[in-house]
Amino acid sequence: MNYTFPTIHRGPPHWVVVSEVSKSKMALHRFLQLSSMLRSAVNQTLRRNIGMSAVLFNRAKELDPVQKLFLDKIRDYNTKSKTSGGIVDAGPSYQKNMSEEISKLERLYGGGDLTKFPEFKFQEPKLDEVAK
Repeated sequence: MNYTFPTIHRGPPHWVVVSEVSKSKMALHRFLQLSSMLRSAVNQTLRRNIGMSAVLFNRAKELDPVQKLFLDKIRDYNTKSKTSGGIVDAGPSYQKNMSEEISKLERLYGGGDLTKFPEFKFQEPKLDEVAK
């Protein structure tokens, strides 16, 4: 089956007969475009998966000594803070300074509980109706 399409020239319009070869070339061109998009999507997916597998592989292997020491200190601090219920290794001087600062803030801002978030109460403004 042959199709005809007008082409644009500087002279009068000419009719071009699109043969089976031209249709197969157009189909091949469309297929190559789709395969190019598919390749880029697959490439991006593979790069993401390789990146994730690299992270998982690093977790699985033995850490270097500096990383291991750092993580051990963080875990140690976490357990100490949970057992003490607050700041780790806070002595009496820390507690004294903290209570002094809290008393200063209470004097400046009129008291209240400074350990919880304040509650705001807004009243609706009274609006007068204006006659038109």
